[in-house]
Amino acid sequence: MNIDLQNLQTVTEQNLQQVQQLFDEYQREAFTQRSPEFFCLELCGEAGELANLEKKKWKGKDIQHSAIADEAADVMIALLNYSNARGIDLGIAVRDKLIRIEEKRSALADKGELY
Repeated sequence: MNIDLQNLQTVTEQNLQQVQQLFDEYQREAFTQRSPEFFCLELCGEAGELANLEKKKWKGKDIQHSAIADEAADVMIALLNYSNARGIDLGIAVRDKLIRIEEKRSALADKGELY
């Protein structure tokens, strides 16, 4: 594998932490404070809207890329809001998840299996 996984983990952690912190400041200043449960439901709704566009595209309908990008952005915003409301540091959470994924992938690769 040619990718520098340690660099990916470090960059992911640092950049997500910064984005999350700045977004939390913006959210707190500009919008009404909501509960983690509200943001979790919002996240599910936004992910559902994105999935609906993909389903339409899969069925052959002409869906604008900008519409998909807009819904993907809504999912990201909802995830940031939820994570901030729950005190989840996404940078650390994603870094740790990447470590676990790579451990599992490597173990399977050693056995000749695909992850």
